[in-house]
Amino acid sequence: MKKFLNVALGIVTSIGGFLDVGSIATSAQAGAAFGFSLIWAIVLGTICVSFLVEMTGRLGAISKHTLGDALRERFGAKFFMLPYLVEYVVDFLLLASEIGGVCIALQLATGIGFRWWALPVALAVWLLLWRGTFGLIENGVASLGLVTLVFIAGSFALHPSLGAVVAGLLPSLPRHDMAHYLFIAVSIIGAVITPFLLYFYSSGAIEDKWSEDDLGTNRMVAGLGMSFGGMVSLGVLVVSGAVLFPRGIQMDSYEQAVLALVVPFGGWGFALFIAALAVACFGACLEVSLSTAYLTAQGFGWNWGESQKPNQDARFSLVYTCNIFLASLLMLAGINPLQLTLFTMALIATMLPVVVIPLLILMNDKRYLHEYRNGWIANGVVVFVIVLTFVLALISIPLEILGGS
Repeated sequence: MKKFLNVALGIVTSIGGFLDVGSIATSAQAGAAFGFSLIWAIVLGTICVSFLVEMTGRLGAISKHTLGDALRERFGAKFFMLPYLVEYVVDFLLLASEIGGVCIALQLATGIGFRWWALPVALAVWLLLWRGTFGLIENGVASLGLVTLVFIAGSFALHPSLGAVVAGLLPSLPRHDMAHYLFIAVSIIGAVITPFLLYFYSSGAIEDKWSEDDLGTNRMVAGLGMSFGGMVSLGVLVVSGAVLFPRGIQMDSYEQAVLALVVPFGGWGFALFIAALAVACFGACLEVSLSTAYLTAQGFGWNWGESQKPNQDARFSLVYTCNIFLASLLMLAGINPLQLTLFTMALIATMLPVVVIPLLILMNDKRYLHEYRNGWIANGVVVFVIVLTFVLALISIPLEILGGS
């Protein structure tokens, strides 16, 4: 019974923690610009991230190493600096985007410009990290993210064409704006396969003291949790494709995305969109901040742990403190949160090989996994998705820039 409850709680947490500003922005833009034709990108990314999350959990349970620990130990401190610096920059931009998402939600709710909310939001995130525990953040705050299931409810309420939705499972090239189509596809995959999730999940396995007995729980949480989370992203795309696309509304701001829930739910849709955006982005702020602090502390051999008091891991706490308030300055400066989000998601997709290739080497190393090493299916799926994403990113990002977007 205890194991069943752990699995259920893990799946609930995964669903609530899956959707963030990147998934909302990229899925909504995909639906608004291309209807249901980019559903395949969400499905492909979700399959890949399910494999990757399971790997990092298995690594923690068997080797007692977080991903950051194992990278530094297996490849050396000099090599570790490459994925570390890449991840630090990407996480910083992502954290600013998540803070921006919360600020936009508050702007929609109050009418006060999003820039004025940057520092209050940063303070709220910092206070919860300073005073909270890993269990509170993992199970409490992330579980509130279940409000994002409203996007799935909205997709059913709109009764979209089942044939069109199924057709979106197969990749197809559009008749117009090819560069933007590929750019959004890359951004969707980058939003789904965010590397911070891998560092956060492996650190959580150590914080929760996982062992060989937890491998079944890990597979269930990674597979079902990520799959149900992917369904929420599909819900965002479907409601946008059903509402915004037929009306010719190109989503240039979050204010336009609100309409996707107002149509099926009326006035309640406005409130539900604000709640989903605010909760999803606030939870992601916590996880991204922790992920960066975990990776920094593990890479430099510092004491770390969200369940410890700040005076027991002062440098760990200092990292997330500085990152939160510095990232909020980008929003305070008035940078467009939506544009920053889309740029960051595309950047993540480009940088995925830097994180994933070393992870695959670790997952096939006897010294760390013993008889629990990867099989050829897991290796093949991940290599295919990462190579495809990297190639698409190299093609689409320059074209998108040259096209003025």
